[in-house]
Amino acid sequence: MKNIQIVDGAANATFSVFQATEDEFAAIFPDGRDIEIADELTDRLGLTEAERILSQVWERPVLKREANGIHGTLFYDADNRREFLPQSRREVDWDERFVNEAQRALFRQHR
Repeated sequence: MKNIQIVDGAANATFSVFQATEDEFAAIFPDGRDIEIADELTDRLGLTEAERILSQVWERPVLKREANGIHGTLFYDADNRREFLPQSRREVDWDERFVNEAQRALFRQHR
């Protein structure tokens, strides 16, 4: 199982974590991605398939303190963030202006 953190525009700012099977994760985050935008997921898979996959994921919440890593981030309400996300949708490809030097060094090692 892989853990997905949900980042949305909700005022409660819970940024909850849910588990996905390997197949669900691969559908949500194809091609080595670990970042996805919900409306782009729906565009790519179609509404019915995206809802089918996500409805299963929503049934598997995980407490953050018990999560063994965050494997992907799914953004909702991302219009104000979209321009800052890496085109590749991989964390290691963040624009270096947006991360600190320690992150730059780490990300360079994993590209």
